[in-house]
Amino acid sequence: MTEAPQPHTGLRIPDDLSGITAEQYRASMRHYPAGVTVVTLCSPNGPVGFTATSFASLSLEPPLVSFNIAHTSSSMAAMLDADSVVIHFLGEHQQHIAQRFARTAQERFTDRSLWTTLDTGEPVLHGTPIWVRAVVQQLIPIGDHTFVVGLVTRVHDNTDEKPSAAPLLYYNGRYHRPSSLQG
Repeated sequence: MTEAPQPHTGLRIPDDLSGITAEQYRASMRHYPAGVTVVTLCSPNGPVGFTATSFASLSLEPPLVSFNIAHTSSSMAAMLDADSVVIHFLGEHQQHIAQRFARTAQERFTDRSLWTTLDTGEPVLHGTPIWVRAVVQQLIPIGDHTFVVGLVTRVHDNTDEKPSAAPLLYYNGRYHRPSSLQG
């Protein structure tokens, strides 16, 4: 075993080189808040989409974004074949959308009043404060997920200077809205 120093104490606690269990890892990650996105794409079998909390901005020049998709996801095959995606940054008023896209694939696009398609074919969700269209640049299998890198080709942002809705957050197994800290 190797030992890792503990901050501010000088004590050394041994690392567990036998590995951390999925349950241990999941339990600790539940305490890190994440923004909620829904990724949509078109496939020969119709629209595909899934909730993702792993979204990240990677680069400004060129504008690159990323997210992960589980190898066990019902959307995985479509994602591997996709040329482009739309990533929706959900607002606090869209918890129902996050829940819909976390359910079984057959239920995600059944309510046609919730979405339309872009001229490029991808489904786009109504009422989403911000969404970006990205062309898939890289798919990198890593662990039990695939890391997706996309080049942003279109940005829709109707928040102006003052957002119409706070972002939807996921923390400790529940949805939340952020609140400002008094400074």
